[in-house]
Amino acid sequence: MVVIELTSLTASFLLTSILIELTPGPNMTYLALVAARDGRRAGMATVAGIALGLAIIGTIAGLGLAQLIHASDIAYETLRWAGILFLLYLAWEGWTTGTDVAAQSTASSGGYFARGLMTNLLNPKAAVFYVSVLPAFIDATGDAERQALVLTAIYVGVATAIHTIIVMLAATLEPVLNDPARERVARRVLSALLALVAIWFGWTTAR
Repeated sequence: MVVIELTSLTASFLLTSILIELTPGPNMTYLALVAARDGRRAGMATVAGIALGLAIIGTIAGLGLAQLIHASDIAYETLRWAGILFLLYLAWEGWTTGTDVAAQSTASSGGYFARGLMTNLLNPKAAVFYVSVLPAFIDATGDAERQALVLTAIYVGVATAIHTIIVMLAATLEPVLNDPARERVARRVLSALLALVAIWFGWTTAR
């Protein structure tokens, strides 16, 4: 009986994760910007960083430590504003960077990985998701900590799959954007969108 109930909860969580990740947000916008501007390799390095960030936050939440961020206004606001400012910095960098797409794609993958990681470690919304949403899908009669880690793995898997699709689709624009004029327009449109997402992020995460 427990196995059936747990399977049902897991399926519900899987559907919820898909719907959440299909909702436009900072990760989706930034990945589109990186992949369209710098190519598939850069986009996938960013995806890996985002996946690690989500896994770290989920593991911390599974151990109960993220509840401190959820309960402390100071900790939450510090993390929230750090995330907003970091997104605005990425938008500014995307707006002002050079127009040579081919040259951009030779940058170190480690840099893209680190930025993908930071966009999630500085995202209090991810921590709140794990603390406030994920517990609703845990069977109270089972091992809560183990289930939390399993659900975290599911969420990271769903997010990574969707992020990979975004990168593949956006990277197809890279050859077109090798023309400096087209690249500049597309990059600035995506950068402006990322800045708007940062503002929206700040508005929707305010307590």
